[in-house]
Amino acid sequence: MKGVILIVEDEAKIARFLELELKHEGYEVEVAYDGRTGYEKAVGVNIDLIILDLMLPELSGIEVCRRVRRVSDVPIIMLTAKDDISDKVMGLDMGADDYVTKPFAIEELLARIRAALKRTANTERKNSDIIAAGKLELSRNEYKVKYADEEIMLSKKEFELLLYLMENKGIVLTREKILENVWGYDFMGDTNITDVYIRYLRSKIDQRFGVQYIHTIRGVGYTFRYE
Repeated sequence: MKGVILIVEDEAKIARFLELELKHEGYEVEVAYDGRTGYEKAVGVNIDLIILDLMLPELSGIEVCRRVRRVSDVPIIMLTAKDDISDKVMGLDMGADDYVTKPFAIEELLARIRAALKRTANTERKNSDIIAAGKLELSRNEYKVKYADEEIMLSKKEFELLLYLMENKGIVLTREKILENVWGYDFMGDTNITDVYIRYLRSKIDQRFGVQYIHTIRGVGYTFRYE
């Protein structure tokens, strides 16, 4: 399966044609026939790309695009029956990635879909090493941590502890679990080492920048949470 594509198109024949063609190409397809349902599916289902008609009942394609862009960077290809430059500009200004004018050749649309999905995949690969929480960013590849573009100097073990906490954001981690994953199963030192290194991180991040990322769960351990 190549990905999930949402078609938001009120003309049933066009929607059905696109659905069949995309399924034939190996995509999973979701369909909505009005803007409101389209928006709900766009934000409620795991979608890889949206084909969005400009003229829709309930909510216009422009409004759907604007609302989706508030919460998602999913690629959007606009469909318009008008060969009007102002419609195209408006769609692009609202965050659409591309547009196709009706009537269109299915081969052209498929090519634009492949190009949009490829751009997204390349961007995801480029950013896959970055973990962010608010202004705090950790780069696995560069072994660097920044807060609001100011680099934070961490030791190797401090970095590994922060990485483990950020990878498990929102999960309560026991001291034993932290020891196993950061120091290793064969660690024979003082189990209070986790508390010591948590203090190091707090002094370099939370206290330094007046934020609270690392939370103590009394009697259990710690959790990383951005509020």
